[in-house]
Parts: sequence; C-alpha cells; structure tokens
Amino acid sequence: MKALEAAFVEGATVPLRHAHTLPPNDTFLLMPAWDSELILTKLVTVIPSAPHTVQATVVALDRATGEPRAVMDGEAITLRRTAATSALAAIKLARLPAKTLLVVGSGRLAAWMTRAHIALVPGVERVLVWGRNNEAAHTLVATLSREPEHAHVRFLAAESLEQATREANLITCATTSTEPLVRGEWLQPGTHLDLVGGFKRNMREVDDEAVRRARVVADTYAGALAEAGDLVQPMHNGTIDREHIVAELVDVLRGEKQVRRNASDITLFKSVGTALEDLAAARCVLSTGAATESAG
Repeated sequence: MKALEAAFVEGATVPLRHAHTLPPNDTFLLMPAWDSELILTKLVTVIPSAPHTVQATVVALDRATGEPRAVMDGEAITLRRTAATSALAAIKLARLPAKTLLVVGSGRLAAWMTRAHIALVPGVERVLVWGRNNEAAHTLVATLSREPEHAHVRFLAAESLEQATREANLITCATTSTEPLVRGEWLQPGTHLDLVGGFKRNMREVDDEAVRRARVVADTYAGALAEAGDLVQPMHNGTIDREHIVAELVDVLRGEKQVRRNASDITLFKSVGTALEDLAAARCVLSTGAATESAG
C-alpha cells in the first residue's frame, strides 16, 4: 500500500489500456506503463467460460537497455495491488473506524479485498460476505475464518444483500455483474463504497441512486470515464454530470482535494485498474528479489 501511494504521488507514463473484444464475449487487455527504471506491460485475458475467468501475465523490461527483467504472475500481482489500492482509498475516504465491512462477491478477488481491508483499514471487527452463489460465500467465510491473522474478526455469510448493506459502514464490491446489486436507498449516511469489479461500460455493481448520493472518486479519470459502467451509464442518462466525480485518487493522496466533508457523507471509490499499480507492484517484487539474491 505504501508503494502504491508513493507511485500515485510521483506519477509515471501510463497510456490508456488497450481493450479488445474476442467474439463472442471474451476480452484481451494490454496495460503498459513506464518510468525511469522499468517498462512494464500486463497482458490480461477475461474468458467467462474458462475455469478461471481472468488470467494475467506481467512482463518487466529494463528502461535503460530494454532487456527483460522478469516475467511475473499477473494474477497474483493484480489481486494484491487492486486490494491494496482500495484499502488506501478507504483510509482516505471512509468514516473511521469502519467496524462492519460488507464484501459483495465470493471469488478470488473478494478474498483479497477482505484481507486488505482487515489488515489496513482501522477498526474492522465484523465482515459480512454476500455472493450470488451462496455456497461460495459460505466457503469464503470458512476460509477467511481459519486464517490466524483474522482471529479478532467475526465473519458471517449474508443471506440478504439489502440487510447487509444497511448494516455496513464499508462496502467493497468485486463482481462481474452487468446489473446493479447494491441499491442507493439501502445506504446509510457515512457509508464508503468501493467498486472494483466492473471494467466495461455494460457492467454495474450499484444503481444510479447510489452514485447520485455519493461523492465520487475515480482511480483515474481517463480509465473511469472510458470504461466504468457505474459512472458512464448514469452520466449518459443524466442522473449525474461530469462534475459529480469530484477527484482522482492522486488528488486525494496529494492533499489537493477534500472529499469527505462530514460524518454523514457517502463516498464512492470507482477503480477500473491502472498499470501504474502494476508498475508499483513489480518494483516491490523486483526489489524483494534483489534483496533475496544479495542475501543468498
């Protein structure tokens, strides 16, 4: 998380990612970024019919020579950097302490979102997990409950998404839904929403009312305004305008914009992902590897 915060503040060159549709409904993404040390590209496939929907590979090259430095497990990096970025945003935007966390989704990313928020966001004591696959939600609860670092946290599989939403201080959504799941009318004053699942214009995790009620921050304007259905759709139908997105994450991290004005504000962080996060994560991997090699 600290490496990500530093990367956002310092900046890098991050072109808008290339997204290609592979008929009938698969996706191929190319995500480049570079700074004075590394050139990086992440290659991502999203194939809903495959056993594992999302697969990713990160390739890191030396900026000075162009030589390959590493090929990395893109999924392992993506899961961790996505979760850490959301936790970083929650620390800056949520009303703390956030005692009850609702996790919407029950896949691999949902597990890491839970771990990151428990580890990094102050005050989480209770976690509710809701998934369209109820059995998967119960399995995730059992898995997280067994992890020793979560001994102080109470986990429950939520049967009703509405009830869980009304009880939560902090909500993170990690789904591939194309229909809104969380309704704005269910949100209590002061709630912080974190949306990471949707990366296409036709994907939705919350309804228009949730977006309308919230003070919205995007990970990047370029990515969110091009790809985030949760923002693009309510802008298109006139529910919100462009000014409703009050900041990028970097504005908040640099202290240039104050998003939460009071305890009753609802805040929303929309992340579609940026290769800047992969660049920061790759630097961590390479520095750790160099330290290990040196010690060896």
